[in-house]
Amino acid sequence: MVATIILNSTNVVQNGKNNSLIYKFPNSVQFSNHTIAIQSISMYYSWTNINANPLENNTFTYSWVVGGVTTNFTIVIPDGLYEITDLNKLLQFEFIKNSHYLIDATGKFVYYADMVVNANRYAIQVNTFAVPTALPVGWTQPTSWVGYPAVTFNPLLTFPANFSKLIGYADNFSTSINTGLGTTLSYLSTSAPAVQPNSSIYLAMSNIHNQYASPSSIIYNITPRVGLGEQITEYPPQFAWNKLMSGTYNELRIQFLGLDKQPITLLDPEMSIVLVINDNDGTDTVLTKR
Repeated sequence: MVATIILNSTNVVQNGKNNSLIYKFPNSVQFSNHTIAIQSISMYYSWTNINANPLENNTFTYSWVVGGVTTNFTIVIPDGLYEITDLNKLLQFEFIKNSHYLIDATGKFVYYADMVVNANRYAIQVNTFAVPTALPVGWTQPTSWVGYPAVTFNPLLTFPANFSKLIGYADNFSTSINTGLGTTLSYLSTSAPAVQPNSSIYLAMSNIHNQYASPSSIIYNITPRVGLGEQITEYPPQFAWNKLMSGTYNELRIQFLGLDKQPITLLDPEMSIVLVINDNDGTDTVLTKR
């Protein structure tokens, strides 16, 4: 007997996270010696790499000196999908918003800190530059300019623990304020940047019996090979069968987990998951629902 069921956006649990799906059988189904496998998955690469919860990696701070007074500014990153260039633009936006920039003789905005990818060193490089004590010749300052320091300083950037991991720095890393020296400082991340903490995600299913795994519910691993927001299409070259617990079922539950094996939030609920059930009588039953 062949039954076709596709789990798609209509099966997504409305929990605001798009990470759980439920397929309810029209009638209770008896499973005794059955196995299940993924036939195909189609979904969008839509899980964030920076968020307030659960990653808690959405803030970092910098300091600014006017006269002899130092003020700290916290940058809150909206939940989303970011590359290092995006984070650098966000830092520049904060400098503009707080009037912490000057304009050189060519009309170019001058910022006093940045973060860039150093491809040769497989690292994220943070640079800080000395803020002058007076307006350089030929330059201009924004109308809302906050004032100059009594002595030169480099903005002090501080990265909380989870943001530090994202860009490959030690927990709670801080640059130097470098007071009075008037020099440029550069720093390199000391571990491999984890710009996407969930470079892969797991697909877990209820009622799986796997004595060798913890949790036993994980049946598949999804690794995006596309750009952010693009469609992921998975067609396993062969079925990896997972034993279903014997019993009577009225539903199947599927959940997406991060690498920490905790539920992950997906921004896009559009997806299609096709499953295959083997009843061990030589017939493969394809579960789909359109």
